[in-house]
Amino acid sequence: MIKSELIAKLAAENPHLTQKDVERVVGVVFDQMTDALVDGGRVELRGFGAFSVRARPARAGRNPRTGESVDVRAKAVPFFKSGKELRERLNASGDA
Repeated sequence: MIKSELIAKLAAENPHLTQKDVERVVGVVFDQMTDALVDGGRVELRGFGAFSVRARPARAGRNPRTGESVDVRAKAVPFFKSGKELRERLNASGDA
């Protein structure tokens, strides 16, 4: 599901809100989540999972086209850990 599909589904389920209002709410929620992660915090959605930031150290990489060694600088990357309820719902069908 992409952001526009989420907005359309929420707007359909909440006819008392306009599409513009739903779009604004979704934008605010995502902005707040992003701001929390930028500040080094953690975002936990009970039953769904938790987003956090992990640091990746600098390393020597390789250009796949030329095989030349390239320095890759340290960076922060988002990390998601699924919640227990989400894992249970995914595995409830027994297809795994």
